[in-house]
Order: sequence, then structure tokens, then C-alpha cells
Amino acid sequence: MKALKFLPLLLLFVFASCTTVRVATDYDKEVNFNQFNSFAFFKPGIDKAEINDLDKKRILRAIESELTAKGMTKSDKPSLLVSIFTKERQRVDVYNNSFGYGWGWNPWYYGGYYGGSSVSQSTEGTLYIDLIDAKTNNLVWQGMGNADLITSNMEKKEERIREIVKKILAEYPPGSIKK
Repeated sequence: MKALKFLPLLLLFVFASCTTVRVATDYDKEVNFNQFNSFAFFKPGIDKAEINDLDKKRILRAIESELTAKGMTKSDKPSLLVSIFTKERQRVDVYNNSFGYGWGWNPWYYGGYYGGSSVSQSTEGTLYIDLIDAKTNNLVWQGMGNADLITSNMEKKEERIREIVKKILAEYPPGSIKK
């Protein structure tokens, strides 16, 4: 009966872990990020991203929206170049839900067996957003977001892409988030 009290908490944890976007960023500490006020997409880098063109467009629209919201403008003579690349991998989780009961102190004496095992598969993707100084062609900032991907529902997929991009770019410019 006590286990039933924890069931809602367990379901909340499982649901939250599926929707989490794990983000990491890195940047050049010698760069003054206040000098960057315009951007353009770096086509040679974006063309190398190993995703379909529709998802590429979704990602680029989300990046443009986030950078514009930060006061930057898209330009033919940008101060920053934006590039992306992706990685994808299948994730397999095995849940062993077996437990038994025994008598005495010896763990080898089991009187019964309940439960079983279940296997869950999901696709986990990593999106890298690179910001390159247009004058020097040096990478000045990189954000990486890792999350489970949604592939079956187009609206949910687009919403998920916007969420991932938003969480990555929330940490640009460096120091914009108080931890």
C-alpha cells in the first residue's frame, strides 16, 4: 500500500525525464559578445548537418526567432555566422521490475516471483549550435542540447525543436542566465 503513495511521484519523474533537454555551452572568454548584433546562417556548415531538409528548416527558423528576440538582426553583412550539426543515437532502456519474497535470512530462498522486465526504445538527438565570428572565422560560442526526439507527430516535433533551440540559446550571450 505504501508503494502506491509513491506511484504518482514516480510517474512524474519518468514523464519529466523524458521531456528534459540537457544543455551545455562553451565559449571564448576573450571575446566581447556585445560586439555581435547581426547574424547569418553559414550555409557550408548547415549543408553538412545530417538531418532532413524539413527538420533543418525547423531548426533554422527556431534559431532565427530566438536570436531576433535577443535583439539581433539577420543581415547580409553579419557579425556572427550560425552553423549547426547534429548527432543521433538509439537509446534502449531495460527496466527489471522483478522482485520476490523469501523467508529466513538467506537471499537464495525465494518463495515467489512477481513482475517482469520491459524494454523501451527511443531516439536521442544532440543539436549543436555554433556561433562564429564573421571577421575572424573563429568559433566564439557553442551550445549543445541533448533530448529525446519526437518523430511521429509533426506539431509535437516542431514544438520539441523550438524547445531545444530555446533552451540552448537561453545561455547566449555568456552570463545571461543567473545560476
